[in-house]
Amino acid sequence: MKKLLDLITRTMEDAFDDLGYEKSYARVTVSNRPDLCEFQCNGAMALAKQAKKAPLEIAEQIAGKLGDNALFEEVSAVKPGFLNLKLSKKYLADYLKEMAQDAESKRFGCERVEKPQTIMIDYGGPNVAKPLHVGHLRSAVIGESIKRMGIFLGNTMIGDVHMGDWGLQMGLIITELKQRKPDLPYFDNAYGGAYPKEPPFTISELEEIYPTASNKSKTDEHYKEKAMQATYDLQHGNRGYQALWQHIIKVSVDDLKKNYKRLNVSFELWKGESDAQPYIPEMVRRMKDGGYAYISEGALVVDVKEETDTKEIPPCMILKSDGASLYNTTDLATIVQRMESYNPKEIIYVVDKRQELYFTQVFRCAKKTGIVGEDTKLCFLGFGTMNGKDGKPFKTREGGVMRLETLLTDIEDKMYEKIISNQDEDKKMDDEEAHTIAAQIALSAVKYGDLSNQASKDYIFDVDRFTSFEGNTGPYILYTIVRIKSILNKYVQAGNDLNGTYVGEAHSESEKALQLEVAKFNGVVESAFAELAPHRICAYIYDLANALNHFYHETKILAETDESLQKSYIALLNLTRGVLEVCIDILGFSAPDRM
Repeated sequence: MKKLLDLITRTMEDAFDDLGYEKSYARVTVSNRPDLCEFQCNGAMALAKQAKKAPLEIAEQIAGKLGDNALFEEVSAVKPGFLNLKLSKKYLADYLKEMAQDAESKRFGCERVEKPQTIMIDYGGPNVAKPLHVGHLRSAVIGESIKRMGIFLGNTMIGDVHMGDWGLQMGLIITELKQRKPDLPYFDNAYGGAYPKEPPFTISELEEIYPTASNKSKTDEHYKEKAMQATYDLQHGNRGYQALWQHIIKVSVDDLKKNYKRLNVSFELWKGESDAQPYIPEMVRRMKDGGYAYISEGALVVDVKEETDTKEIPPCMILKSDGASLYNTTDLATIVQRMESYNPKEIIYVVDKRQELYFTQVFRCAKKTGIVGEDTKLCFLGFGTMNGKDGKPFKTREGGVMRLETLLTDIEDKMYEKIISNQDEDKKMDDEEAHTIAAQIALSAVKYGDLSNQASKDYIFDVDRFTSFEGNTGPYILYTIVRIKSILNKYVQAGNDLNGTYVGEAHSESEKALQLEVAKFNGVVESAFAELAPHRICAYIYDLANALNHFYHETKILAETDESLQKSYIALLNLTRGVLEVCIDILGFSAPDRM
């Protein structure tokens, strides 16, 4: 169904056109003075000079034209030329009834895109053999929410974790493992049998091996040379090393999947840098043959600067002087692979905003060399830093980088204690249910705490604020949904049927305010995806939750004696619940039945 604001604007355009004025001046916006009106149009003031009339005169003409329009309850012209609009209660109720008819599909009037597209999102970026830490949080939750928005709107969304699995860290692990367990068959060049199916390490051992090897390489040049040689041998077909590498990948991916699942984050593709390697030789050949790549100071580079640049954009390096590839090479080859395999209309990279220059080089190189056509969009969505209360990147109390699973566990424990200490004696949960609900609330706290901030902005990760049941937090949103569920359950338990309810005309300002917020749903989801801005959905559901709670506190819902009025209230609550649940699902978390 059409967005409410579009329907109002179209009506305003018709009024302008009927009076001989250009439609472009008829733009309608949500009022910035809700105490005066619900919507407003300021076009009369912009039009005055061209029309050679006073703004108020034009506004009064428009108000007169719309005075008997069924869409509006009130249209008034006020100095110096504003048009203040209040929507008809009947029109609004009818609009919500149409939304409610879409409840079974859980779309609530939000249409799918006319031309679905294939869109890929690169939003993981973990290195194998290393645990996920808090620095991986933003990419994961922002990318997941954008993917879910795109799916909801009908696009084919393909998320790729894009692991770091092919660089020096592999050689470091192999070198350290060889020193510790030299008798393993992987290090015997004469061994011709099948290698063991079980890996010679656990994920815990692997996570200890890598930092140990990395630290050794920083102080021991001979050790580093061995690691570099091991990396070279791996990448050039050493049979034993490649078998070890497969073990590293499997153990790491199993652990990554477990931790991403805990975040309710998933990927359609578990590709790594290694998957792009076969595409590099042909890609380099084409760049050379096309006259794009040339040798500069021994390295193979492609110029990507443009005449309009206001700052220096260095060439994109393709191969180092020794012929070795770089991250640029791998990322470009990955685009080649993605275009050949999926031919997406857009590829979105959800990465640290400090990498903007790097991706500018890569994107320009991909466009210039024909890896992607002009109709394929390469999008950089840079996110800011997650900081502690001291304003510095979030750390443990000891000053180290905190594991993501540690952060989640700490917040789950905090929520569990809140649940146990605040529950009523006659409604006590068993321990399993309390832990399950604590995990749900904790996830809402973490995800909403992150996503409610504009992606490009740094923000303070304040555990105490994010876990509060009051204010602009995930737990507050869940508490609102649980409150609605409780009312609806009591209504049904009293022998009533939710299917027999429908939204009627508002009987109070708080009821109409809630109806207006619900009606914004489809417009919010569409604009949030268009702008790749999950924070817009967060802002919307916070306003919606506030409107619901204001209505709840002012209205006797279950005690209402007028049956038809009570049914209208219940229908509105049920619709609000549905919209809130769809929105939090898009954000990547869910609500329990009780808290």
